[in-house]
Amino acid sequence: MTRGHFSVKILIVEDNKDIAENIADYFEPLGHSLDFAADGLVGLHIAQAHDFDVIVLDLMMPRLDGMSLCRKLRQDLHLDTPILMLTAKDQLDDKLEGFKSGADDYLVKPFSLKELEARLLALIKRGQSQNQETLLSVGDLEYEPGTYQASRANIALKLNPIQRKLLEFLMRNSERVVTRGELEQQIWGEEPPDKDILRTHVYSLRNVIDKPFETRLLHTVHGIGYRLSSA
Repeated sequence: MTRGHFSVKILIVEDNKDIAENIADYFEPLGHSLDFAADGLVGLHIAQAHDFDVIVLDLMMPRLDGMSLCRKLRQDLHLDTPILMLTAKDQLDDKLEGFKSGADDYLVKPFSLKELEARLLALIKRGQSQNQETLLSVGDLEYEPGTYQASRANIALKLNPIQRKLLEFLMRNSERVVTRGELEQQIWGEEPPDKDILRTHVYSLRNVIDKPFETRLLHTVHGIGYRLSSA
């Protein structure tokens, strides 16, 4: 985030238009890419559909507050994207509740934009160091967990967050049959949705990693689950 060094993708979930515009005026000229949501539900949908380097959440928002949104991002979507929470509250209990909901850092309004920049840079660097992992590969399919980059036959693949989680788990367990229950636990934890939802996500993943190519890698084992294999 240092000026002129590299650009990052930031999601700002903030219902105060002036604050959102000030953040945009500061970060966009530096070459960073920002998406905005004015309420928690819109923020949830954007975070589910796109990848970000860091997410900034306001605590008090309409439709879905910052604490609830943060919990959904962590527990329902299983996102490990760094999250910084903004709030006008400065009580210790509020900070502890923010961290308990899954936030990585906490900034009290009013705040300096330079401090926000420094906090976000630190979160991104910390996340990158924690996500340094070796490249996963099955046949000509490759996935790098630290950068979320996937490719097959050197062709970049575009995956949404749930597809990435499915792919990573299947690749880490390649050659063996992964049960539907294992996949549901990996994606949704202890409260999996209807089984048709998993089938829909696996179908969409297959369309990305298999349909454009001659050799099928993702195999259905009827009545049990799925196996990712080049054999």
